[in-house]
Amino acid sequence: MKQVLIVGGGSIGERHLRCFLETGRVTGAICDLDESLLARIKSKYGIEHTYTDFNQALDARPDLVVICTPAQLHIPMAQACVDRDIPVLIEKPLSTSFEGIEKLKATVDEKKVPVAVAYVTRANPVLQDMRRAILSGQFGKPVQLVQMSGQHFPFYRPAYKEIYYKDRATGGGAIQDALTHGLNYCEWLIGPITRVIADADHKVLEGVEVEDTAHVIARHGDVMACYTLNQYQAPNEMRMLIACTKGTLRYEPMQFRWSWQSDPAGDWKHIEFPPMERDDYFTAQANAFLDCCEGKAEPLCTLEEGWQTLKANLAILNSLEATNWQELS
Repeated sequence: MKQVLIVGGGSIGERHLRCFLETGRVTGAICDLDESLLARIKSKYGIEHTYTDFNQALDARPDLVVICTPAQLHIPMAQACVDRDIPVLIEKPLSTSFEGIEKLKATVDEKKVPVAVAYVTRANPVLQDMRRAILSGQFGKPVQLVQMSGQHFPFYRPAYKEIYYKDRATGGGAIQDALTHGLNYCEWLIGPITRVIADADHKVLEGVEVEDTAHVIARHGDVMACYTLNQYQAPNEMRMLIACTKGTLRYEPMQFRWSWQSDPAGDWKHIEFPPMERDDYFTAQANAFLDCCEGKAEPLCTLEEGWQTLKANLAILNSLEATNWQELS
């Protein structure tokens, strides 16, 4: 049985550990600087191996690594794994800058080590099915996308004021922490973002200064798109509409369905799926990466695709400063 090393024992690291163990295909090890946190996780999950030193943890030769540290640490840690021929799943966003990514990509290409970026929404079977329908050409060519989302972030992440979220330099703020999910899977659906202009602000969340509200207008090639997000509304909601030349599709993850309509005089047709809990998506992602490591599947989100979404993240942040359109190279 393979051993997975989780690097970073915060809430997302613990979730990855729990969900990788849920696959029944791995044993677990964890690395974190906080010895009290390690002791708690070791007791809770029956983990045999814990580490406070990252290099020591890699020297123990785990079969795969999941990096769950603040985003500015992702690339150098991933490089250390790939240098040792260890497959690595990197939490989103890929980074907070482009530093080191070209070298990592070159090493991955040379060594053929499995690497993926953990944009977990790609593991959602509702979205996977909707994507297949778009790619089939049944609804013609996408021409417009509108996405609206929001949730009460303090309810779901009560420690937000003390963690990476409080600082853009560590991957914090609504754009790098939350909006990036939608950017990534919309690129997966309709192609990469090519230009953006944005507005964002801190409106409500106490104890932080990073943006909690974001509005983005984007182009995915010739597809027009707009994104809105806030992190303080009471309902946890997300809805996305894609207008195509032969029909319109709607993604409704909270209802576990996607819908379509092609007749202006007709009704929505709903494609429904069994309800899933949040851990279910992470377990599906874990199984997908294990399949990738065994040569049975491609990554759900490749390093290149994660890099493309990082370009979009940084272009949006640049647009806030420059107050103009930003072109993505």
